[in-house]
Amino acid sequence: MSDQAPVIIAARRSPIGTRGRALAGLRVEDLAAPVIQAALLDAENVSGSPITVADVVLGNCMGPGGNPGRIAALAAGLGHEVPGATVDRQCGSGLAAIVDAAAAIRAGDERIRVAGGVESPSTAPVRSVNGVAYDRAPFAPTGFSDPSMTQAAENLAALDGISRERQDAHAARSHARARAAREAGRFDAELVPLAGLKYDDAIGAAERLLPRLPALFPGGTLTAGTATRIGDGSAAVVIAPASYARSINAPGLAIRASAVVGCDPALPGIGAAGAIQAALRSAGVELADIDALEIVEAFAAQSLAVIDRIGIDEDDSRLSADGGALALGHPWGASGAVAVVRLFSRLVRSGAPAGTLGVAAASIGGGMGIAAVVEVVR
Repeated sequence: MSDQAPVIIAARRSPIGTRGRALAGLRVEDLAAPVIQAALLDAENVSGSPITVADVVLGNCMGPGGNPGRIAALAAGLGHEVPGATVDRQCGSGLAAIVDAAAAIRAGDERIRVAGGVESPSTAPVRSVNGVAYDRAPFAPTGFSDPSMTQAAENLAALDGISRERQDAHAARSHARARAAREAGRFDAELVPLAGLKYDDAIGAAERLLPRLPALFPGGTLTAGTATRIGDGSAAVVIAPASYARSINAPGLAIRASAVVGCDPALPGIGAAGAIQAALRSAGVELADIDALEIVEAFAAQSLAVIDRIGIDEDDSRLSADGGALALGHPWGASGAVAVVRLFSRLVRSGAPAGTLGVAAASIGGGMGIAAVVEVVR
């Protein structure tokens, strides 16, 4: 591995609070700053000395504007001299921010960076055009299909013949795995409690109700239980060159490869499949070589469509082994970074040997997908 290979040496996240609940009073900087501080403290505890940060890059897609990356850097107390940037790839924003920050290191900049994502749907501003409020900006221009994410997931379920029962089972599995992980303490080392919230509050919320929930569309298969709960939350990682990680004997996740791809805007849910395949090719590995996958579960139908396309079984123990967004919640611009934090816990904190591989991925509104291949270094 080259000295310039980007390595994640610390990774933290907040609990995810369902929109309008425990974290509803926190703005994006209030969500992000404590997590950035905790990740940097972890890195400094390993290095034994203070870390100078070159940049803070955060994903965010529905926030207040004003460059949340820079605002969070200042709120975290990093100093006026530390700049910040904000990346918008919708649900892939947090992962895109990590990939972008890693690219600078891979290109030869030896300075350490913080990257991740933050979203506060509870405090997101109401947007309007000519005084008329709208729920979201268009994901595609006039002349292209531009369904809502819920309608797109329903359409994908119909196209692929994904039954209501299969979706319910997938959501139930996600909740059961997350509940087991919480009870076993597997989230504890990664979480930074905020506003009295210690754990993701959506875990188990809809599990027992799944069979009884009505369909969201007449004659459809999606329900409120097989669509993730929108949440407030943040995640951050510290990325350093491999030379630095080796010099302080820091275990971590080297970013081996990444890919961003486009797909039909009418079927945005499949984007992660193409991105995973492209990232694997770039890394020169096969899916069989991967030990852990974290694919953002925006909808059960969308998640199932992705894993069907990449050729793994929905019961595969490598896939979201501690539950995914269906159980944890979905803070849009942070979810891709949450996936990376989860890989850090599953692989680095758990003691997986050097060379173990993982994949983080997300499908993106407008017809895109993003994925990264990471490798344990020790």
